Amino acid sequence: MPISKRSFIFLLFLMFSGLIQAALPSPAGRWTTIDDKTHKPKSVINVFISNGLLYGKIQKIYKENVNNPQDTCVKCTGALKDQPVIGLMILRGLKANSDGTWSGGQITDPENGKNYKCNITPSADGKTLAVRGYVGVSLLGRTQTWQKAN
Repeated sequence: MPISKRSFIFLLFLMFSGLIQAALPSPAGRWTTIDDKTHKPKSVINVFISNGLLYGKIQKIYKENVNNPQDTCVKCTGALKDQPVIGLMILRGLKANSDGTWSGGQITDPENGKNYKCNITPSADGKTLAVRGYVGVSLLGRTQTWQKAN
């Protein structure tokens, strides 16, 4: 039975969308955060995928580049309160989108203990992540660029 033109186009679309999705860089790995003001490395975050969701833990703090570094998250609330900063789960529950971005989760700023909604966009070359934390709508937030750690 011959295939219709419409079915053929649909099959091509499915094949190419799968190839495009497979080619998108993963945010999983080790990332260096950069201080917005000093432009020096601030920390290293280990970002990983578990059960289809994105998470990230602080792996290292560059104490010489952080104002008043704490050993524990004294300003955090809930389960993160007074937890050691090294190993602190600052990214939680982001879901993959079809365009290669991740959203729907939260990020915690251990310096002020606040939780924000979060979107993550890997660069096409996989060398940077645009990490946006915000309150309410994405327009009301800020974006940090994290660099792939060595």
